[in-house]
Formats: sequence, structure tokens, C-alpha cells
Amino acid sequence: MDFSIDFRQIILSALPILIAITFHEVSHGLVAHKLGDPTAKMMGRLTLNPFAHIDLVGTILMPLLLIVFTKGQFVFGYAKPVPINPMNFRNPKRDMAISAAAGPMTNILLSFLSMFILKFIIIPFSVLFPGSVSTFVMEPLALIFKWSVIINLILAAFNMIPIPPLDGGRVLMGFLTHRQALSFSRIEPFGFIIVLILIVTGIADYFVIPFVNLFLSLLQLF
Repeated sequence: MDFSIDFRQIILSALPILIAITFHEVSHGLVAHKLGDPTAKMMGRLTLNPFAHIDLVGTILMPLLLIVFTKGQFVFGYAKPVPINPMNFRNPKRDMAISAAAGPMTNILLSFLSMFILKFIIIPFSVLFPGSVSTFVMEPLALIFKWSVIINLILAAFNMIPIPPLDGGRVLMGFLTHRQALSFSRIEPFGFIIVLILIVTGIADYFVIPFVNLFLSLLQLF
């Protein structure tokens, strides 16, 4: 295994991962706050300081291991969930779904923004600099924004899998009747195990890959 390549990938993907998960979690808390729940604000989680959102396993260990063992082909991570108390909402079921959807939507917007910066700023300006500057500055910047596109799309797609406690599960419950939502919520204690099974068996790919490819196709319209 070429650890120099892995180390370079780790360095270049670290910033996009931190930005992706930070904005993802802050958007949950910000939308919840707008809908009447001040919990995230009271606990100091409406901040873009990534250290407030870092989870040792999900933010550091998991992405590192995935980069090394998949040779950079798959990267995923998560942050500490922003606390939300649905009892503070006027319409708990609906507003919880809206708050949950805010995270993946923010990641999709970040992927579009990253592609815009890459294609209309970094790539055009790279031809204006000398070869050495382009090689040591502009090329790494281009790779960082390429990582940002992919990481944000994967994070959005993965979180929209309709299994609680993932965002997709909470969004789905917003469309169910009260009785159906209550029954569906009972699988949440087993949600993490279910998600791990979906990843290990490759079933998650059938949801994530088409989603990522769809949005990559849309991004090519730029």
C-alpha cells in the first residue's frame, strides 16, 4: 500500500469533511431554532467552530480508516448530533422532518457551490499562474474542491436513507400518520446496527450511488 498517497488524500479531504459535517449539523440546529426550538443554541451548537461538532469515531477514526482501506474510493463521516427537542415545535412531527431535511439540503448546496468555485474560479485562474504555483497551490485546491463535491453528495445521500436515526428516517416520519410514525420510530434503537449492515452488505450503495450520480450529472450542467 502506498501510504504517501493515502496521507495526501487524508490531508486534502480533511477540510472538506470538517466543513461538510459542521454545516450539516449547524443547519439542523439553525432550522430547529427558527421553528421554535432553542436547544442547540442554548448548548452552544449553533457555531461553525468544527471542534464543537467533532466526534472521535465519526469525524476522525472512521474517515481515516475508510480512506486507507478503500484507497480513497469511499469516504464517510459524521459529527456529534445537534440536540433537538421536538416538544418545542408547534407541529413536532412536521417541524422535526423539516429540521432533519435541512442537513442533507445544506450538503447538496455545498456540493453545488464547490463545483461552481472549482469550474469558474480555480480552473480558469490556474492557467494564469506559473507552472510551479499551479502545481503546488492550484492543483491541491482543485483536489480539495473535488473532494468537497463528492463528500457532500455522499453525506447527503447517506443521511437520506429512510432509517432512523438518519435524517431520511425522520423526514419519512413527517409524512406518516401519528400511529405509523410511532411504530416506525421503534426501530431507532436498532438503527445504527441496521445502517452498519447496509454498509457491510453493500445494500447502501444501491441508494447512495444513484443519488450521487444523479447530482453529479446535474452538476455537469455547469
